[in-house]
Amino acid sequence: MKTRKNKTNKIPKTYSSALIFGLLVMGILILQACQNATNENSLQEQDMEQEHPNITKLKKQSDEFIPDIIQLNENVYVAVGYDGSNASMVVGEQGVVIIDALRALGAAEKVAEKFREISSKPVKAVIYTHGHEDHTGGTAAFVGDSKNVKIIGRAGFKEELQEHSPVEPILIKRNGRQFGRDLPAEVVINRGVGPGSTSADRVGEGYLAPNTTFTDSLLINLAGLNFELYAADGETNDALFVWIPGLKTLFTGDNYYKSFPNLYAIRGSQYRDVKSWGEAIQKMSTYPVENLVPGHTRPVSGKAEVHSNLTNYATAITSVYQQTIAAMNKRYTLQQTVDSVILADSLRNKANLQEFYGSVPWGVRSIFLHYVGWFDGNPTNLNPLSASKEANNIIALAGGADKLFEQLNQAVEEGNNQWGLQLSDYLLETGYEKPKVTEIKIKLLRALAAKQVNAPARNYYLSYSYELEKNTER
Repeated sequence: MKTRKNKTNKIPKTYSSALIFGLLVMGILILQACQNATNENSLQEQDMEQEHPNITKLKKQSDEFIPDIIQLNENVYVAVGYDGSNASMVVGEQGVVIIDALRALGAAEKVAEKFREISSKPVKAVIYTHGHEDHTGGTAAFVGDSKNVKIIGRAGFKEELQEHSPVEPILIKRNGRQFGRDLPAEVVINRGVGPGSTSADRVGEGYLAPNTTFTDSLLINLAGLNFELYAADGETNDALFVWIPGLKTLFTGDNYYKSFPNLYAIRGSQYRDVKSWGEAIQKMSTYPVENLVPGHTRPVSGKAEVHSNLTNYATAITSVYQQTIAAMNKRYTLQQTVDSVILADSLRNKANLQEFYGSVPWGVRSIFLHYVGWFDGNPTNLNPLSASKEANNIIALAGGADKLFEQLNQAVEEGNNQWGLQLSDYLLETGYEKPKVTEIKIKLLRALAAKQVNAPARNYYLSYSYELEKNTER
């Protein structure tokens, strides 16, 4: 019997080759699709850029403004985080003394109520460490029904403030940018030495003018306690500090807080006497202080800790001043002076000298301009070109506006944000592709803000970017 062989259907060689080729192509396409997906995910991750360490550090600074009534000893209580600044209550045998009174009357009323839960004694005096509104606006809430209350400040109180300035409108605008007052809540972190947003409930409506002033010093008994008040030019020219020897407690006002000091405020201000500021802090460091109460941020306790904080603060301020003067006397220009002044590592790394609020370069610029004015000594800058002429010349040098626009986009791609801002301003000065260039400038401002440890700088960049965005939408 013959076995029947099964016939195997042979696949033609041409068909087999085509099938193999098709499978290979399909495999390549699948691999390519996977690779593209990976690249897209990578780009999305890049777009969702990891938080810059400076932003993480700035966020951590917000711990300084958690609302709290802090008891330092049997007599001294400090309200932190209820408004943009601190208010303190000192309890004596005959009554209480309030040191600084917040900004908003509504916030002050809340703190006054908490203080009265601690002591129902009448208010005998209110001391203003300086004239800024965030320390003076809520006084009436603390005084309440108390009679014959001494309101104490320095002679010349509030004379330098913006409400007395012929350029008040622009100062108000810049103030809003520095503090991020109009920013969306979701982008606000803090103000460096205060919470990101503060009460708007009857701002300044509780202010009471001083009825007791002094020039250099005032030794006075208030509520049964001896107080020593000393003039201390620094953040303002009407500043003072308060020393209570019996309690070994020092109130510095805004001449000290946990940040590098704001030697110049970008909102605009008169010159802050940097030399005197350093000397004032140095003087404070000579007292046997056990508790230091700053105008902003939480108190510092412990004799050694307080002394260390005051000493490094005074050293830092004096160093910036002396380095600036030395550079100027070497005939450095303004920018050369700014570039040359740096804090020593031993100071720069101190927790209380991080640039959350003040900035070394801003301080240097302020000192320079105070002593010699706007002209930096370089004759090139005696009669500079107008902004328009300079922009047109730079554009011509680049080979035309289109070429400069390419350079702008390249700066964006490379993360060269400051250079990009400067290029965008040249193009905007000539009106070239204004909507596109404005959009790029907005992105650059926000990119710079995303790397700032300095809260005023971050707030200013962001505020300006939102203003530009709002204007382009009209």
